[in-house]
Amino acid sequence: MSASALRAKRLAALLFGVAGTTLLVGLFGRLEARWVALGWVALVPWLWALDRAGSRREAVLSGVVLGMAFNAAVFGWFPAAIQSYSGAPLVLCWLAFLLLAPLMELQFITFALARHHLCQVRVEGPWAFWYVPLTGALVYVGTEWLCPKLFAVTLGQGFYPSELLRQGADIAGTHGLTLVILLANECVLAAGKALVEQGPRGGSRRALAPLAVLAALVLGGLGYGKLRYWQVAEHEAKEPDLVVGVVQANITKYEKLAAELGTYDVDRMILDTHYQLSDELLRHRKLDLIVWPETVYPTTFGTPKSEAGAEFDAEINAFVSRRRVPLLFGTYDLEQAREYNVAMFLGPGRDGALARSAYRKTMLFPLTEWVPESIDSPWLREQLPWTGYWKRGPGPQTLALQLSEGRSLRIAPLICYESIFPGYVAEEARGGAELIMTLSNDSWFSGTPAPRQHLMHAVFRSIETRLPQVRVTNSGISALISPTGEVLTEVPDAQRGSTAVTVPPSPRLTTLMVAWGDWLRPTALVLSLVLLLAPSLLARRKARPDTTG
Repeated sequence: MSASALRAKRLAALLFGVAGTTLLVGLFGRLEARWVALGWVALVPWLWALDRAGSRREAVLSGVVLGMAFNAAVFGWFPAAIQSYSGAPLVLCWLAFLLLAPLMELQFITFALARHHLCQVRVEGPWAFWYVPLTGALVYVGTEWLCPKLFAVTLGQGFYPSELLRQGADIAGTHGLTLVILLANECVLAAGKALVEQGPRGGSRRALAPLAVLAALVLGGLGYGKLRYWQVAEHEAKEPDLVVGVVQANITKYEKLAAELGTYDVDRMILDTHYQLSDELLRHRKLDLIVWPETVYPTTFGTPKSEAGAEFDAEINAFVSRRRVPLLFGTYDLEQAREYNVAMFLGPGRDGALARSAYRKTMLFPLTEWVPESIDSPWLREQLPWTGYWKRGPGPQTLALQLSEGRSLRIAPLICYESIFPGYVAEEARGGAELIMTLSNDSWFSGTPAPRQHLMHAVFRSIETRLPQVRVTNSGISALISPTGEVLTEVPDAQRGSTAVTVPPSPRLTTLMVAWGDWLRPTALVLSLVLLLAPSLLARRKARPDTTG
């Protein structure tokens, strides 16, 4: 067979492998319980094709193509969302999305390169068989730390529907689950190759070791999940119930409404709707706290820009004073011409006055919320008129809330995009937080898989910190999440609703994620570099002539 025919055969195998893995990962990424088991085999077609790559170029190509296919399968909704927000042509949004895919999914390329390189190097010793799979998995996870992604997606998040398997995230986050998935797929591939190459009789003994490791990974994950469920139940603190009123008004696209109705009328409608929904909750139950979503009051609070703004500020203060229930709500904060996206708290203070405190959002969405000063310019603003003007807050911090009847509560506040950063949330948990409180605005992605994916991130933050969470959004999905990641109460996407939730007490369990933060990814990067260089260094050492004696 000619060289060109062999190359064509390898490329056909590559496309077949990418197509198979894209299909399986696409189903796995739907976050449905019926597809969870696919995580153990989803990468096998691509790994099989990658073993047939004849050069580094073909290995890189396989990573590039898979990255593009992966993004299209999991985030196919994103180009349309960008088109809706920016007004750019949909074709241009898709083109930019696909061209950026190799950078957004760089781990596929580095994994393919590392695996191809190590397969060309002769590794000797008792651990030779596991050297390539382990090093490749560490390269994959390490790359995800070196090149952060816009939505922090990783394979391990596919275990979200599994009540037991997802509990392992409190050890090393969702990237720890990704490491498990990568190793498990390598085991399936190794067992399959042994049986195909040597037949059932000759290959069964060779397949035994990888199948045993696979069984240990699966059963270990399930067993650890059972253990953590039991520990959470055993360590639940005996504390008075905390009842929080969650308000989801499903009022979206403020800018469009303001253009049609006028800014004053839109603000009037937003506030009246939230007053009404809050009062409905108060008529049926005593509340310790009312929470409205991110930027629900879409102007500065406390530093009004107009007489109408001062009127609304006074009205919100009066609402809290008369109902005698603290309020946490999303708004803007202004300081020395710098504007921030904040979670504002109004509660009981001294001598009948209201106490006020604010948490400023730090992790802002690139361009739409924040533009780095190094690239900000009048030209950029003219070309991209939809770019945001907010400034970054000071970083992770807890917020002490003084509730009614002298009760206090320390929360880990998060605003929207911040919930995808495990290290950020872990730092707030180390600050003594008793509850994660997330205010979000997911309206730009309503009607797509994005609200469910955002909720998935929130669930993992509760598992990693073993803290309950109240999540309040303007259009969905608002939720109460337990320390084991169960969604106890939910207000669906694109629906108006208010609900009173009883927050489960924190079990006050320590986790590696809280103690060490997002530790696995940088560790994986260092270890992978060591393992990649070790064979070459050892080979050079052996090749040196013996000058002794």
